[in-house]
Amino acid sequence: VEEQRARWERKRRRTAKELLETEHKYVEQLDLVVTFFVTILKAKGTLKPAVLETIFGHLESIYSASHVLSLHLGRGNLASGLENFCQNVELYGHYAENLEQANKTLKEQLRKNKSFRRFKKLQENRPQFQGRKLEDLLPLPLQRLHQYKHFFRDLLENTSPDSAEYQKLAKVVKSVSEVSRWVQDIIDNRENSLQLLRVQKLLKGQKTQVLTPGRWYIREGWLLVVPSKGEELKRRMFFLFSDILIATKPCHPLHPLNSNKLACQAVYPLHQCVVDKVFGHTQSQGGLLSLSFPHKTLLLMSSDQQDINDWYRSLAAAVR
Repeated sequence: VEEQRARWERKRRRTAKELLETEHKYVEQLDLVVTFFVTILKAKGTLKPAVLETIFGHLESIYSASHVLSLHLGRGNLASGLENFCQNVELYGHYAENLEQANKTLKEQLRKNKSFRRFKKLQENRPQFQGRKLEDLLPLPLQRLHQYKHFFRDLLENTSPDSAEYQKLAKVVKSVSEVSRWVQDIIDNRENSLQLLRVQKLLKGQKTQVLTPGRWYIREGWLLVVPSKGEELKRRMFFLFSDILIATKPCHPLHPLNSNKLACQAVYPLHQCVVDKVFGHTQSQGGLLSLSFPHKTLLLMSSDQQDINDWYRSLAAAVR
């Protein structure tokens, strides 16, 4: 037991030291943004208060919370530091919610506002920035949140459950995990929206509506459609979403407007679909899938075994 305790203590000290060192560095980087951008921009009035708020959001509050945490850690007061941090961890979720709009507004201001463009360049050329741009520094809180999750979990695993700090650590680990999930959901939703938008732009015309609330992009790829009568195989590009499967074919390469687009051939709703592997169970070359809908059966083929297995898994999961 004594040996185990000593081992825990060594690991714990190592983690606490690393947390403190990285926290100092993080606070320094946030300080650059707060000092050379937020504070001066507020004083100069180069940006309207609402625009300033949109670009930098909760960054000042996050900076203050981290500054306090680093002071506590530096004095060895882990418990008080964690208690204070726990009260502020939700700031990271709000910051993530605003980040996309912040980047959009920043780009807009750089395009339209000449004095801000000049000011930004001037600040970034200061030696303290070491060649970093404002765009590199704005995502820092989300990267730090990810690191916190691992640091606090390591500290918890190497703290005796009987100690007073254990409960406080357990609480902070729970809070950070919840906010991390919230941030991950924001990132996933944003990524999904970009995928839906990309597919919508790939399709010719506006007849097929890809951008629908609650729809999730899953995958895409070329598959061969096996016709019911003995015609030749047709190569089609398929897009799989959480509720539909879209079959498309390339537009004519010489078309003046749509040469690089895809024409929608059919949209198959998945809520009444049954997916079966016709062959492809063995390590043969490729395989064949059967998709049964109320009024149609679709046979899809690929010469790549791995590809047909992946499609089978994705389709079965989407249907389920």
